[in-house]
Amino acid sequence: MDIAAIRKEYALKSLDLPDIDDNPLVQFKVWFQEAITASAIEANAMNLATVNKNNKPSARVVLLKGLDHGFLFFTNYESDKGKELAENPFAALTFFWPELERQVRIESRVEKVTKEESDEYFFSRPISSQLGAWCSPQSHVIPDRTYLESKAEEIKEKFESEEITRPENWGGYRAIPQSVEFWQGRPSRLHDRLKYEMDETGNWLLKRLAP
Repeated sequence: MDIAAIRKEYALKSLDLPDIDDNPLVQFKVWFQEAITASAIEANAMNLATVNKNNKPSARVVLLKGLDHGFLFFTNYESDKGKELAENPFAALTFFWPELERQVRIESRVEKVTKEESDEYFFSRPISSQLGAWCSPQSHVIPDRTYLESKAEEIKEKFESEEITRPENWGGYRAIPQSVEFWQGRPSRLHDRLKYEMDETGNWLLKRLAP
């Protein structure tokens, strides 16, 4: 297999300063809706990169579950990403929609959402997912698949006789953007890159970057 020979020419769209909103969150909503309209696979999937206290990076794909003044996602607070965010509350997010030849890169500070917000999302999930949050010690070593299945059965039996609650170690985060870059693929690798950066007064500055 000649990996170096794998390439795709991008030519669907262009991106220029007059084309986009002054607010990156408004612009993200426009692109996100276009990704949904284009039937992008897992349009809300985003790569979440974190760094621990020893400056060692780690990345994984999670799902965007809300958007207000930040990007919301939910997880086990005792998972690797939860521990890393407790040590270093900053993260980078990346969305990639190949159907539109687009990418969005976000650098953010991260904070936990309120208990009420975590409850609201937790109880909107299917019962099976609620039970899954209880039975999985996310990121921890387990002996085998049977352990997980036995734990799931145990949790299911437990909540057959009592009302299900949200685990204290499970909840949401809000990634509040400090910079947002919109990337549009273009021919000959001369891609369009427009980047918003927040200044010291809280205003967004917009600039074009070389590809």
